[in-house]
Amino acid sequence: MTHVPQTLAQKLLAAASGRASVAPGEIVTCKVDLAMFHDSSGPRRLQPMLDELGAEIWDRNKVVLVIDHYVPEQDDESRRIVRIAREWAQRERLPNVYDSVGICHVVVPEGGHLRPGMLAVGGDSHSPTGGAFGAYMFGVGSTEMLGVVVKGEIWIKVPDTIMMQWDGKLSDGVTAKDMMLHMIGRFGMNGGRYQAVEFCGDAVRALSMQERMTLSNMSAELGSQVGLIAPDAVTQAYLADVGVAQVAVEGWHSDADAPAEIHRFDAGALAPHVAAPHSPANSRAVSEFAGTPIAAAYIGACTGAKFEDLRAAARVLHGKRVAAGVRLMVAPASKRDQDAAAEAGIMQTLIDAGAEVFATSCGACAGYGGSIPDNANTISTTARNFKGRMGSASAQVYLASPYTVAASALIGAIADPREVLA
Repeated sequence: MTHVPQTLAQKLLAAASGRASVAPGEIVTCKVDLAMFHDSSGPRRLQPMLDELGAEIWDRNKVVLVIDHYVPEQDDESRRIVRIAREWAQRERLPNVYDSVGICHVVVPEGGHLRPGMLAVGGDSHSPTGGAFGAYMFGVGSTEMLGVVVKGEIWIKVPDTIMMQWDGKLSDGVTAKDMMLHMIGRFGMNGGRYQAVEFCGDAVRALSMQERMTLSNMSAELGSQVGLIAPDAVTQAYLADVGVAQVAVEGWHSDADAPAEIHRFDAGALAPHVAAPHSPANSRAVSEFAGTPIAAAYIGACTGAKFEDLRAAARVLHGKRVAAGVRLMVAPASKRDQDAAAEAGIMQTLIDAGAEVFATSCGACAGYGGSIPDNANTISTTARNFKGRMGSASAQVYLASPYTVAASALIGAIADPREVLA
């Protein structure tokens, strides 16, 4: 048989469409292994359409509902939306429902729902997080999700692949978030051009699973459909820890001779990065923003409040207090991560430093409960800093890693975390 070089994206789409190989530009119909949606994107939109069609869910075991956006409910509208989600889950007898235990992009892998070789869709733009596990996962709108929920299929145009190859080793205090902000600053928010981005190289392979999740998550900010990382022993170890044993990773990688656009980066030369208001693409080295005063610091969201993010912030703040006049808000990404951080003494370190702890939900990242103050210069671990996204249209939001956010809270102005760690 003639060898047809395939990228990881092509291999995943070929498997999902029942073919030996696929070529960029082809349109293929793929079987869906998992459909994820949350209280904001799911039942309140899907239920009326399903009822009108008289249609049933194709496979309840392949559906995951996460209630994370409008909890804890703080007004009548939030209570209405959450009530719809809970009642629909009960009516449909959904077996995989996660209610108020964390953000969907963190809770779904924690629940063991993702593994290499899958094709999955999510009702949220940051669904590419699943690519960290070697799964082809991307976000869809309500109409597309309706088709998936009824048929268990979706058509996809096979994308070209852009390889983001990171060589070398990251310095202490420099993270996957800094890698992403650097790439977004360089290529812009349409840098992926409907292509598949694959992160590779020694520095990527050295990342933990949670750091890889940050990379894949923010491929959405590059404009890519997916953000893939070839699975390996790190992937297997994480999945084993969440109860998924015997996961095969062999073969789920790009062939060496597969056609791809390649960009190379030196991880050792990377400085912590900060994105200025009001776009993640306004990203430059932290030194260009150093000294900018801040009034609020937010450590939250799926890109910035997982266990390792909380641990990074605690390293900076251990035995110290945030600057006078600075409000430090911490919203752990999941109950599991919060409990692990509490057991390790990390949560107490953050509280002792002056942090206010908020619910394990999307919170201020999406402008819901615990939103940032009006007119405040804010530094945040979230993925986006669009005007008004975090609740206040008058706030000036800067994006950074947990290390940089914690260091800035400590100093009272944007600061290089490497100086504090030293």
